Amino acid sequence: MRAIFVLFDTLNRHYLEPYGADLMKTPNFQRLAEKSVRFDTHYVGSLPCMPARRDLQTGRLTFMHRSWGPLEPFDTAMTEVMKKQGIYSHLITDHYHYLEVGGAGYQNTFTSFEFRRGQEGDVWKAHVAPDLDRYRKEYHPDQFSDKLGDLPLHYMINRDYIREEADFSSVKCFDLGCEFLETNKDADNWFLQIETFDPHEPFHAPERLRAQFPTDYDGPIRDWPPYARVTQGDTEAAELRANYMALLAHCDEQMGRLLDRMDALDLWKDTMLVVSTDHGYLTGEHDWWAKNKMPAYQEIAHIPLFIHHPDHADAAGGSRDALSQTPDLMPTFLEAFGCDIPESVRGKSLLPVLRDAKTQNHESVIFGYFGGAINVTDGRYTYFRYPENLLDQTLFQYTLLPSHMRQYFIRDEMKQATLVTNLDYAEGYPVMRIPVIAQSPWYSSHGPAAMVGSETLLFDITTDALQENPLADDGLHQAMAAKLMREMQRHNAPPEAFARLNLSPDAETSSWQN
Repeated sequence: MRAIFVLFDTLNRHYLEPYGADLMKTPNFQRLAEKSVRFDTHYVGSLPCMPARRDLQTGRLTFMHRSWGPLEPFDTAMTEVMKKQGIYSHLITDHYHYLEVGGAGYQNTFTSFEFRRGQEGDVWKAHVAPDLDRYRKEYHPDQFSDKLGDLPLHYMINRDYIREEADFSSVKCFDLGCEFLETNKDADNWFLQIETFDPHEPFHAPERLRAQFPTDYDGPIRDWPPYARVTQGDTEAAELRANYMALLAHCDEQMGRLLDRMDALDLWKDTMLVVSTDHGYLTGEHDWWAKNKMPAYQEIAHIPLFIHHPDHADAAGGSRDALSQTPDLMPTFLEAFGCDIPESVRGKSLLPVLRDAKTQNHESVIFGYFGGAINVTDGRYTYFRYPENLLDQTLFQYTLLPSHMRQYFIRDEMKQATLVTNLDYAEGYPVMRIPVIAQSPWYSSHGPAAMVGSETLLFDITTDALQENPLADDGLHQAMAAKLMREMQRHNAPPEAFARLNLSPDAETSSWQN
């Protein structure tokens, strides 16, 4: 068996033609859909970027125990399992968060890996005295910064080195992916992960693609939406969306290059191909930009998934409505390679769903951000369960590597740390239990102080796909709360995860009003 996993970042399924979108053309995703099985009810797990990747590697949800962080010593990584059973794994990526303290360990589980630099605020090129006067004229004031270490400043510097299409790091990633296929086309037992930060913001795309989405905007570069409410006028908002579509068109072309190479090398007959993303993105829907702050609406949580398996080529062009989510990919790959699936895994292989369209792996799945709502869907309803007060709740981080996105836990966070020895998923390791405090750098950047809203919401997504009309049906709220609790228990949620949501794991139902 050979397998290719293409992981885009921030891929909104509502822009993809195979999912019925008519906002733009995505011909190569359409080609992909014709060669694979499209999963129509696929959801995120832990959010955002690195928590999703930990789910991918471990096959279990992590957001109820930990915020953004590295792979832990007790995590059983998919590619480590492969390595022990003789499967060669290779990572090609420009996802620069792997290079930060909060992204440590992931790439080291692969047999080999290659990085390409320059995305977003990647600290790539060294300009001690950048041309700030020029940048101030070229970029919109809302995405300009002259502060040392700020992401926007590094982005402006990085863009100076992306002059031709060949300079885009996403192009380089697919270059390397095609090179790997050419080099290893006659070898067996390998897993290739091609991962690109695109179409994550800022939405910098080749100019010829940007020209395909004209707007009336006439101003400095405006390609980086804020993580905030939509306050821009229609023209500026249209410019931001057009830049997203141009970058998505760029991703579509890169996908096409890979499909061309698979055609040329006749890989479809013996190579598995899986394409997905870590999460979606709001481009003005619900009056919001981006993610993290607001509820995990469908545009964020309901994500694309395509699977081609040579043993199920007869299903190509079809679809599955079985409920699935990100942690299911880990056991799917392991089963495809005949590897043992660790007992700690809570995801379920999707190969049975490929074999039989009637197979249903999950009654419901849960997803969310650490410290925010815990959300559940059964494929028809989505239920967002919030704590009564985001800023007044008991939270603990469980970790042996206390690091946030770009820095370690501060001294005040560590003062009350204790060791716990009874975590079912920790493989016998004693693990630090660290109280969440408002002084934490994470608390205001990605945590409760950055989130908006504490109202528990229920939607029927079959009749209200845009999630505009919350339901107040007591019976449905209690039924979804019961499903939420069962999934929390299955994923070994800590006791405080139930308490913060006013849920009792010993009860069938619980009060939903908070």
